[in-house]
Amino acid sequence: MALQIRPFKDTDAPDLVEILSRNGQYDHPEVEAPESMKRAAACPAVVFLVAEDDSRPIGFVRGIYDGARALIHLLSVHPDHQRRGIGRELVRRIGREFRRRGAPGTAVTVTERSAEFWRKEGFTRLPVFLMLASFD
Repeated sequence: MALQIRPFKDTDAPDLVEILSRNGQYDHPEVEAPESMKRAAACPAVVFLVAEDDSRPIGFVRGIYDGARALIHLLSVHPDHQRRGIGRELVRRIGREFRRRGAPGTAVTVTERSAEFWRKEGFTRLPVFLMLASFD
């Protein structure tokens, strides 16, 4: 495997939607669909990295650093490529980029299903809740 990690390109979007779908993570197309990915990638505060093998996307991580806090919003690796250190490397790369931009640390939004992975990566659980609203 010739793993490379690089910034997102618009042409990655269909492959990334497939990865999300295969992992049961494509729950909110309004924030995960190709057009949303393209908008996010165009935002200078966003870090959007793609892992590829043989020129094909096999995983990605997306987060934001707003000048005060860094937050990883989404990490996904194709099921055929999991448990090979790809997710770990994506987390390390985005963390280094956040640090380069000045972030003192990084937070992540997780599900119960993924919590153990994040614990192994050195993240600790905080007593906070994620809440969502849609504004007209």
